[in-house]
Amino acid sequence: MSYKLFLDDLRMPKDVYGYYRQKIYLDEDWAIVRNYQEFTTIIEEKGIPDFISFDHDLADEHYGEMGSGCQYDEYQEKTGYQCAIWLAEYVVDKMKPLPDYKVHSMNPIGRENIIHYLENVRKFYRMR
Repeated sequence: MSYKLFLDDLRMPKDVYGYYRQKIYLDEDWAIVRNYQEFTTIIEEKGIPDFISFDHDLADEHYGEMGSGCQYDEYQEKTGYQCAIWLAEYVVDKMKPLPDYKVHSMNPIGRENIIHYLENVRKFYRMR
């Protein structure tokens, strides 16, 4: 099944269009998930999406910690970075390609962490 997945605790795709001016965010057919549990569940149920747009901070406890050496494993709610890790393990396990993605997070460190992690997964696939 072909679909686009939008991960963000607060915003909608049209809100992100205001920042990035990329027309994909004006599309109406997004599957929207708000947290790690919804992210993993929808992928397990519907399969790997064609495109994912990631936010990093998915709960109030994540805000205000940028660049301060926060310990993600101590949070109750997982972050978009942890969603990216799960996705990478899932596609490798299923021997499927990583979908196209963008990171729309306003957290610059979180955004870079997600991008670097997923790009390393792409490099892994190219080496196989």
